[in-house]
Amino acid sequence: MRNSTSRPVRRSLAGAAVGVLVIALTAACGGDSDPKESAEQEELAEGEAVTLTTFGEFGYDALIDQWNEEHPDIQVEQTKVSKWDDWKAEITTSIQAGGEGLPDIVAVEGDYMPAIVAAPDVWVDLAQPEVEGRWLEFKETDATSADGQLLGYATDAGPEAICYRADLFEAAGLPTDREEVAARMGTWDDYFALGEEFKKNSDAHFYDASGSIAQAMLNQVEYPFEQEDNSVDVTSDELANVWETVTSHTDLGSKAVQWSPDWTAGFKDPGIATIACPGWMRNNIKENTGDPAPDGVVWDIADVFPGGGGNWGGSYLSIPKTSTHQTEAMEFITWITAPEQQAAVFELTGNFPSQVEALESETVLTATDEYFNGAPAGEIFSNRAAAITVQPHHGPLYSDILQKFQDAINRVDQGTSPDDSWATFEQDVASLQ
Repeated sequence: MRNSTSRPVRRSLAGAAVGVLVIALTAACGGDSDPKESAEQEELAEGEAVTLTTFGEFGYDALIDQWNEEHPDIQVEQTKVSKWDDWKAEITTSIQAGGEGLPDIVAVEGDYMPAIVAAPDVWVDLAQPEVEGRWLEFKETDATSADGQLLGYATDAGPEAICYRADLFEAAGLPTDREEVAARMGTWDDYFALGEEFKKNSDAHFYDASGSIAQAMLNQVEYPFEQEDNSVDVTSDELANVWETVTSHTDLGSKAVQWSPDWTAGFKDPGIATIACPGWMRNNIKENTGDPAPDGVVWDIADVFPGGGGNWGGSYLSIPKTSTHQTEAMEFITWITAPEQQAAVFELTGNFPSQVEALESETVLTATDEYFNGAPAGEIFSNRAAAITVQPHHGPLYSDILQKFQDAINRVDQGTSPDDSWATFEQDVASLQ
């Protein structure tokens, strides 16, 4: 049933939104430097290294060791931040302080790239003949500014399949074979109907979090929050459908906020039966379930995604103009995002390549995942990549509005009525403008 709550009239923010973001990213009153001005370049001193900060798990440890062994004059030192939201806050704070504290190389989550692209004067243009045509078209497009500057090298992409607990399916009287499971999840209606059937015979959660499902569905909406001209629009039928579908099925999920301690704990007790699963999610599943898996726990991967295809995530490496080692930093990110290295990362962590040549490598195409019941992961995620027909438009405010949308979903999980939570969402979106 369509939500009856009124929605705001579309407002034109094509210029204003970009202006707000540029101000937020480039305000330098608290620091001594201007991130729009390229820093004076320096040679790496003895014992000094090019600095890189990543978040989550990029799978770079062994590759950085390899690079450092092969490049004694250009050492790279990685710092890992556990959560993207924490690192995002640090990036913004650093830029507001005149770029103070930013590393030479900044790892950026894909949904945040519109903010980077909105402030091209702050970041080094990474375009060079050596990388022309290297990435999937939509990955390169999302990192390219209006005047043609390439502001990030894509590290991975996130084609989505469905990971599922075969042991929980069996206990609930459902099929466990990959092909049979895939046949039961062709559409979102199919998926939720299967969830209702599962819940009749199991105390486990059918899916991990309402926010996870909302994200998965949004990944199939061409203009989720902003139109092509970047004007904010949260009045579309497609967005209303995502909202109404997710908020009407909250009983099937854990009601935990994704990435929270409660969400992590839910993988073990009472268990999660399915999860929207880009390649990189497999690493989270392993960590949260336990590796090796507890006795009797059998994760698997179905070559399907409800409604067709969807891409979730995929990050970038960018270089701020505050870096004093830009040439060395670019040399490293050119190497680390090359096909051989992307294929190696896929084999290690499951992060699916965004590099065209890497997608065709035997390492990727023949990869299996023993943790997931020996599933042919390379074949499955390659098929899922081919199934993607829609790439959502990510305007400058996408990341911020997405967070407000997720907050609204989480409020419903905690007992707020959908109408009241939507009204708060409208107010939150208005406050961003």
